[in-house]
Amino acid sequence: MIDTKKRSREKEIMDDLEMQGRELEKTLLDLDKVNRWLGGNKITLNGVQRLLKNRSFDRPLKIIDVGCGNGSILKQVAQWGRSNGIEMQLIGVDANSNAMSIAEKNLSGFPEVSFEAMDVFSEAFRELEADIILCTLTLHHFSDSEIEQLMKDFSEMAKVGVVINDLQRSKAAYYLFKAFCRTFSIREINRKDGLTSILRSFKKEDLVRYGRGLNVKRQEINYKWAFRYQWILFK
Repeated sequence: MIDTKKRSREKEIMDDLEMQGRELEKTLLDLDKVNRWLGGNKITLNGVQRLLKNRSFDRPLKIIDVGCGNGSILKQVAQWGRSNGIEMQLIGVDANSNAMSIAEKNLSGFPEVSFEAMDVFSEAFRELEADIILCTLTLHHFSDSEIEQLMKDFSEMAKVGVVINDLQRSKAAYYLFKAFCRTFSIREINRKDGLTSILRSFKKEDLVRYGRGLNVKRQEINYKWAFRYQWILFK
């Protein structure tokens, strides 16, 4: 039996920043498929829509996606912005420079999107300008102390707000994901990383603890289908 009382410290295969080429591309593509099937990306877009409700801008809206991978979230946000007449400047940030090449190819038709291979703990990252910061299925890759620092940085950098979309840590999520992988023939690397992700992810009290003392007007932690949390910080 697995123990979900505390966050696991086990590393994921995807934490290897040297992963590249076709193997990386297939892994990101399969991860993208799983997110679409389970409706995960919509949680992030919904957070953006909620932050922008009753707001207007006389300049391009600046959004940073932390841990952008192959750029799938940015593509969805860019498409939504275009369909609603919202001018945007979108930046995808990822520590894996090899993922940047894949993302740039996938979003070659979106000049409003650019990419930076960057350490999110660097001064260069903290100097980026942002109205909204997105972080989808990335926060769980960090330790508790790193998350506390990141959330402080995010809340200080973002002028409008922050949207976190990540997993709930539970035994039910773990065993149902195992069954999902068997049913849909998910690749072994994605199966292993998916299970590790669940064990590294969060219970609501974890998110409440990370959010203490942040310079924001209010916070919402919403439970979503398929064992997800949507955490929105409103500035």
